[in-house]
Amino acid sequence: SATNVGEPGDSMSLDELTRRLDAIEAEMKRLGFWTADPPDVRAAYQRGELESYLDAPSFELWLQTVFLPNARHAVAEDALPPDSEVGVMAMREYDHQSVDPRAKGLVDLLFAFDRGVRQHHKAKR
Repeated sequence: SATNVGEPGDSMSLDELTRRLDAIEAEMKRLGFWTADPPDVRAAYQRGELESYLDAPSFELWLQTVFLPNARHAVAEDALPPDSEVGVMAMREYDHQSVDPRAKGLVDLLFAFDRGVRQHHKAKR
């Protein structure tokens, strides 16, 4: 299997994708976007009560309780979709909220995860 040496176009290892998810979580905590005792948004999502992140109480809660657990599970099972667009979602979410420019680092990390998912998928084909 190919190893990730960080060159563009190289395959993205599952370990590297896990590290990217860890970085997203760490950045959310650093920004104060992490909730210590969040409502169970994931259960509502699994029951079909939320169609997308737009239905969640906040984008940050959706990232914490739906996106990150689902992404970690997909990485652990090597069952990632061919594409990810969480960076675009974040850009849309924070674009109109120029109040908090600190979110730029988080958006960049989410886009990096998206790129990694696409690279991993290409390498598997």
